[in-house]
Parts: sequence; C-alpha cells; structure tokens
Amino acid sequence: MRPRPDAYDSRRSPAFSPRPIWKLRDGRRFPGRASYAICIPHMNQASGISAAIRRASTRQWVLKPQDLAVALKLVSLQGEQMPYAALAKQMRLSQFEVHAAVQRLIAARLVTKHTGPIRPIMAALRAFVISGAPYAYPPVRGEATIGFPTSYAVPPLSEQIQPSADLPPVWPHPEGTTRGQGVLPLYEQLPLAAGDDPKLYELLALFDALRIGQARERELAKKLLEERLR
Repeated sequence: MRPRPDAYDSRRSPAFSPRPIWKLRDGRRFPGRASYAICIPHMNQASGISAAIRRASTRQWVLKPQDLAVALKLVSLQGEQMPYAALAKQMRLSQFEVHAAVQRLIAARLVTKHTGPIRPIMAALRAFVISGAPYAYPPVRGEATIGFPTSYAVPPLSEQIQPSADLPPVWPHPEGTTRGQGVLPLYEQLPLAAGDDPKLYELLALFDALRIGQARERELAKKLLEERLR
C-alpha cells in the first residue's frame, strides 16, 4: 500500500514543508522524514512569474546569452515602456523568447517589474556584466570573415586606443561591412539589433572588450561600463 501525507498543505505553509504524518489505508499512522524544501509554487506566485516559467520549476534556471542582450537593451531604453511585441521586433527575437528572457532576468534579480516599465536593477546588473558575464559567456572566436566591428574597433574604445595592424574583431554576418577576426555575438541576429540602436551597440562592444581585450582595453571598458550602468 502506498502511504500518503495528510498533515501537509503547501497553502498553509508557504515557505517550508513541516514534518509530514503518513497514514496507511488501514488507518495506521507513522511520521515521515522531515522536509525543508522551498515551496516553489508559492515563490513563483509571490514573485509574479508566469505559468510557463512555473512549469520549468523542476530544473535549475540558467541565464541564456540572449538574456544579457535583453538586459542591456532595457538599459538603452532608459525606462521607456515597450510592449513585448515591439521589444521582440527590435531585438530580432520571437515574442516568446523575449518574454522568457525577462522572466529569467527577474528571477535572477537583474531586472524588476512592479508598476510601470521593466527596469534593470543597475547595481546588480553592473556587477554581473563586469564581474560575472565575461566568465559565463566566454568568447567564441572564428576565422577571418565579413561582419560588424565590435570591442575596441568601434566607439567609444576606438577613440581612445591606437589602431593596430591586426584584423579588428567583428561579429560575423553577411550584411556586415568590415573584414576582421570573427567573434560570435551573443546570438545570431544581435548584430542587426545593435545596428539599429547605437546605445545598445556601445554596451555590447564594451562587453566584448571585457571578454577579448588586452589589459588596457579591459580596464577602459570596465570604467566606461561602470559609468553607463549607473
């Protein structure tokens, strides 16, 4: 016979599950193991996370590379309220992908949405971009190709660093205008999204400098990102 708990109700205990009492069908009772698992459904309800994300509560969430790009786009918007459909169009992602990215960013406490537009939590995002994301998303280098310049090859770093004889780093893309050393963008269509938004392009290029730049380039990129993520 399969025992069942009759003394536990997650609605009465939103944070922790108490030690349950198991009861067999013949009426006998015995104590079960103590359990202190976080009640995920209650946490999801309290934090406003969508039903689609609640269905993913059985596995560890991981921020995707595109989530960082969405977070930087929110910085670029400077508090402007934008529907998911419009944001998805600008980021060259599907509406589902953008919504899921925002939900993961909220869960990671990098952005917030209580009333009004979705806003980045600057202190947390600044720390993540500078000290975490370069290690979470290591650069993937490719062959010489045509693409969009990034890192020290575009402003503001290109205005402060002397050009070298090496090929500049580029995001590979058939619509690019520069031949250089390929560095994969955070997702395939991001170069087009960045091309339509100079502020986003600048933030992404500075982030790339943290990932692939020399010591001086990394220090300059860190300083400039700290100024822009306040």
